[in-house]
Amino acid sequence: MAASVQRPESSGSESDPRNANIDERKKKRMLSNRESARRSRMKKRKLMEDLGNEVSLLQKENSRLSKEINASTQRYIEMESANNLLRAEAMGLTERLRSLNSVLHIVEEVNGSAVEIPEIPDDPC
Repeated sequence: MAASVQRPESSGSESDPRNANIDERKKKRMLSNRESARRSRMKKRKLMEDLGNEVSLLQKENSRLSKEINASTQRYIEMESANNLLRAEAMGLTERLRSLNSVLHIVEEVNGSAVEIPEIPDDPC
């Protein structure tokens, strides 16, 4: 029969101080890695929260600016319409003035007297 050698049942790390030192460093590294991962998750969570808040603020600002643009566009359209009416009125008055000046020229020729005839602007608009 073969002789059997009995070995102690303890693990190698318990009996060898070098292995115990390595196990201790592994534990410290694992704890350090866990803590680093926890900090990274918290940092990411904070970043996502900050970005969410920024998105909300930018959406509100965008909405405000859109309303302001719409109001300005509406005022522009109203002013453009009023301006067009004034241009048409100025053209009508200019045409009336030309007609009245023609009448004054005829009166001047018929009576032989000088009548003051106002000048008509080149471009009333």
